[in-house]
Amino acid sequence: MSEIKLFKIKGDIKQIVSSEVLLEKELQTLIEKNMETFFGVRFLKSEYVITNGRMDSIGIDENNCPVIFEYKRSSNENVINQGLFYLDWLLDHKADFKLLVIEKMGIKVANAIDWSVPCVICIANDFTKYDIHAVNQMQRNIKLVKYRKYEDELMLFEHLNVPTIKSVDKNSIEGKDDKKRNTQKTHEEKLKSIPQDIKILYESICNYIESLGDDIVANQLKFYLAYKKVQNIICIEVYNKRVVLYLKLNPEEIDLEEGFSRNVKNVGHYGTGDLALNIRNANDFQKAKDLIVRAYNEG
Repeated sequence: MSEIKLFKIKGDIKQIVSSEVLLEKELQTLIEKNMETFFGVRFLKSEYVITNGRMDSIGIDENNCPVIFEYKRSSNENVINQGLFYLDWLLDHKADFKLLVIEKMGIKVANAIDWSVPCVICIANDFTKYDIHAVNQMQRNIKLVKYRKYEDELMLFEHLNVPTIKSVDKNSIEGKDDKKRNTQKTHEEKLKSIPQDIKILYESICNYIESLGDDIVANQLKFYLAYKKVQNIICIEVYNKRVVLYLKLNPEEIDLEEGFSRNVKNVGHYGTGDLALNIRNANDFQKAKDLIVRAYNEG
């Protein structure tokens, strides 16, 4: 794999060379203590014991999807297959994961677990081109992350692939609101029933967001679509007369326009993002573009 070159440019130009490879436990401890900052994932448990093994770290992301972390210990270890095995085990033991979430975060978060796109994040000092090719063929949410440590104060995480995600479970959210959720249309069901002009508007918005960079990943959740880099930057819901975007921007820094933009920081909604935009037509979409770009640049 190509090597990133890091330079100190204040004063004399100096290349900063990556230092020693971290011990696996040292790396695991660092990530578990800073999991939400590094990856947008809330930490649940270290060394999560299952029937036929032990997951290195496990958490839940901002979309309430399970996330498994596996750290590559040696060059010949197949951490990808290992992570895939753990992912399949988790999908067959949802109740066990829910109990863990109840224990660590409470019943409210546990009832909101979304099994649409559970994730495995494999972290290593390096991967081969064959690793990336293999993951790209799987159509599962497996991410390869290469790390480098520079001197004593710098850590770099390089995301090597953008997964082609195939949702694994459409009927997945469990909890006390099941009856209400089961009568509510999913995001994909809404897309099949909305008027053609709104569908065209929705597709134009998605195409525009995806054109902003190769680092954007679309996550199809049960009730909304989330675009993310490391964390969500834009979430989308569709209705018969409008498309609603939730942007990860501070509404207090935006000149809000009645009927178009709204502060939803303290308003319940699916997905993440404190700034809501109501897109009803091409003119609204045009007005939204600058804010969409801003959310991408700041995300």
